[in-house]
Amino acid sequence: MGDEMGSNGNVSESGGSDQSHGVIDIYPLSYYYFGSKEALPFKDETLADRIQRMKSNYAAHGLRTCVKAVILVELFNHPHLLLLQVRNSTFKLPGGRLRPGESDIDGLRRKLSRKLSVNESGDEAEWEVGECLGMWWRPDFETLLYPYLPPNVKRPKECTKLFLVRLPASRRFIVPKKLKLLAVPLCQIHENHKTYGPVISGVPQLLSKFSFNIIQS
Repeated sequence: MGDEMGSNGNVSESGGSDQSHGVIDIYPLSYYYFGSKEALPFKDETLADRIQRMKSNYAAHGLRTCVKAVILVELFNHPHLLLLQVRNSTFKLPGGRLRPGESDIDGLRRKLSRKLSVNESGDEAEWEVGECLGMWWRPDFETLLYPYLPPNVKRPKECTKLFLVRLPASRRFIVPKKLKLLAVPLCQIHENHKTYGPVISGVPQLLSKFSFNIIQS
C-alpha cells in the first residue's frame, strides 16, 4: 500500500496536494476508522409496495430527487469506490432522498452523516461535496433509470444525482448495523451491470476526466 502508481493518468506523491478541479487526492483505506452503530429503520417492502409509496410521494411532493456520493479510497494501488451493501445482496452509493425544499448539498451531507457518522447532525459540514458527476432519470413508476431524460417524458418521477465527495486524510466511518461499507475496485465495477446496476457500474466512466493523486502512506 502506498507504492508508486505511474500510468493510466494516476499520480503518486508522498503528501497531500491542493485539490484542483481535475485531480482527486485519494488516501489509503488504512487511514480511516470503521465502526458500527444501531441499525436504522429498514423498509421491508415488495416492489408493489415501493411503487405505491413512490406514487403517494409524487402526488404529495412532485418530482422526487435523490442524491448519491461517489467516495474514493486507495487499496492495492488502485482507486476503490465506497459502497453500502444491504443484506449481503444489494449495493448502493451512500446517500438518499431529499426532503421537500432541501438543497442537494445539504441533503447529501445529512444523509452521509446519518449513514456514515456517529450521529445525523454531528459533522455534516465536514463532508466536502463537490461537483455533480451525472444525473439519472426515472420516467415512470418503474425500476429502470436512464442517464438522460427521454424527449417524450414531460413529468419524470425521479431524478438521481451523483456528486463527488472528497475525503480528508482521516475520518471515522460509523455504519448502522445490517449495512456493510465496502471498498470495491473501479476495475471490478466498470460495466458490471449485472452485479452493481447501471448507475454504479457507470461511475468509472464518469471519473475518467479526473487524474487520481494517490497519497503514499
